Amino acid sequence: MGEKSGQKRSYILECSRRVFAEKGFRNVTMQDIVAASNISRGGLYLHFTRVEDIFSAVLNSEESRDGESTDSLPEEATASDILALFMKEQKKEILKKKNSLTIAIYEYYFHLNYKKIKIPPKENLIKQQFETGILILENLIRDGISAGEFYCEDPRGMAGNIMYTLEGLKVAARTLGISEAAVDKELFYIMQGLIME
Repeated sequence: MGEKSGQKRSYILECSRRVFAEKGFRNVTMQDIVAASNISRGGLYLHFTRVEDIFSAVLNSEESRDGESTDSLPEEATASDILALFMKEQKKEILKKKNSLTIAIYEYYFHLNYKKIKIPPKENLIKQQFETGILILENLIRDGISAGEFYCEDPRGMAGNIMYTLEGLKVAARTLGISEAAVDKELFYIMQGLIME
């Protein structure tokens, strides 16, 4: 793919991301992408043939963005410091009103499941992110236990519980609406369950 073609593809994905964030996955058509990107239908079809392909590419581009944190930690950061920063970043994502793909992502995976399309585990980005989150949290909890900061009899179970809670909060924020105070309360319970007095 040439540089100009790569730039056009990136432009299409950025425009598409905004459409998916606004409309979800189910309600987006190729015409929506054409209108948002101001590219002809033929120009769009040079890069993508289906909405599913565009959304899959958007998810892949999101994966490269995910590692970017807006805050940094000093080298001497403790497990508690790292967990607090992680929770702060999760809170931002939970409360994000615009540009969130949460609903679109769930609709996409429900769509694939409904069509009985099997996704190899290595290609299921939502599952990969979830499992990676559990692994990172489990290791962080183990480090905190070793340092005497945390108490937990089942680090893997606690890590899973935290990830399920965070995913539930993300969905609740988009579907039910949730206040910042409610998010703070849930995150406090997580921290309280780990930190030794």
